[in-house]
Amino acid sequence: MRITQGTFSFLPDLTDEEIGLQIDYALRQGWACSIEFTDDPHPRNTYWEMWGLPMFDLHDAAGVLQEVKACRAARPNHYIKVNAFDSTRGFETMRLSFIVNRPADEPGFRLNREEGWGRTQRYSLTSYAGDRPAGERYGATR
Repeated sequence: MRITQGTFSFLPDLTDEEIGLQIDYALRQGWACSIEFTDDPHPRNTYWEMWGLPMFDLHDAAGVLQEVKACRAARPNHYIKVNAFDSTRGFETMRLSFIVNRPADEPGFRLNREEGWGRTQRYSLTSYAGDRPAGERYGATR
């Protein structure tokens, strides 16, 4: 099951050249880029681990791409995304976020149904990756 979070998630994976073009666009807008990774892509897991610090002073996509490649080398079986943050007063929010690396096997989620009092039904999602401890999901070790 392909995780569809962030911009471009319904498209085929971007090449490094296409990633560089998107980073260039973000930098031309004055947005700061950062890189995050996780092995638990649950939709409510909004706090991925940061790879280094946000790159507020970069003006060239090559620097961000270098960090993306370093993160891929260190965490090949993790989800990795690039974020572009707009610090303009009045916005101060993420303007662009897209996945640049995925594990080879994406097991997906299961739907849990809980029946309650008076025919009430509650649903929740559980990631199959969450069945393993952190760091061992997708067959990788830290």
